Amino acid sequence: MKKNQKKLFETIDLIMIPMFAIVIAISGMLSIPSVVPFTMQTMGIFLTLLVLGGFQGTISILIYILLGSFGLPVFSGFSSGIGVLAGPTGGYIVGFLLIGFVYHIIESRTPDWQKNKQPFRQIAALLLGLFFCYTFGTLWFVKIYTGSITTEGIVSAISVCVLPFILPDLLKLWLAFVLSSRIKSLLNIAKKQ
Repeated sequence: MKKNQKKLFETIDLIMIPMFAIVIAISGMLSIPSVVPFTMQTMGIFLTLLVLGGFQGTISILIYILLGSFGLPVFSGFSSGIGVLAGPTGGYIVGFLLIGFVYHIIESRTPDWQKNKQPFRQIAALLLGLFFCYTFGTLWFVKIYTGSITTEGIVSAISVCVLPFILPDLLKLWLAFVLSSRIKSLLNIAKKQ
């Protein structure tokens, strides 16, 4: 390998990526049943992206979704399978990837993202990604649930699938932000030893 050539993954990434897929899975198992279950998944998604970054974090999210689609009970309520992803709430699970993509795109276009510790940009990137997740998931929900996308269906779905989740998701973002700074500090200490 040439001196200037950067590795795609460091050894630590090969440990952290699957570990955070497990963090997302565990956070998804903590749920309150509802039309769209209240879970801690979004906190797990936010934490994963804040600690690992956009690229590795998105891979971790993809691994989580693949684990669930292959039958491991990692989705809310210990559910799994392609049927969950193809069901009415599957768009929100697939939408987690949109949060990762948006975060990665903003991170990769922001010079010195990690060095300058840009919390407002990180939070804005996560909120924008969450907006895309809500949008994709809601359109998916309406299409699967009603068979067609109509204005009434979208308004109804927003009142059931989005509005009740906005404040909890903002609290989860704050919690993830606090935890991520502590986790990154611990990881930096471990790397120095």
